[in-house]
Amino acid sequence: MTDRPKMSREERAKQFMPFAALKGYQEALRKKEKIVMPKMELSEDYKETLDRRLRQVRKNDIITVVYFSRNEYLKKTGMVSRIDETARILCIVNTKIIFDDIYEISSENISD
Repeated sequence: MTDRPKMSREERAKQFMPFAALKGYQEALRKKEKIVMPKMELSEDYKETLDRRLRQVRKNDIITVVYFSRNEYLKKTGMVSRIDETARILCIVNTKIIFDDIYEISSENISD
């Protein structure tokens, strides 16, 4: 029989510590968690303000829009690729945003 040196208590305890095979996975999951929010009802005055701002937006403008999508509010900044007033859709690059889902619009070209 070979004599092995005895392990210290700390070394033995390390053997039983939890092992995280996917380091950072739990943190990544926490970042992806989202809080479900109901869509906010806008006042008539605010709807008119948004409508006035939306009428100032032109194709190729760089704008920032806060909009409601799938139980959360998202913020998108980019170039306007299309404005369809009949279908009431604003396209920023490849993202289609329904006019009624817009919460805020801002740009250097938009005045109040």
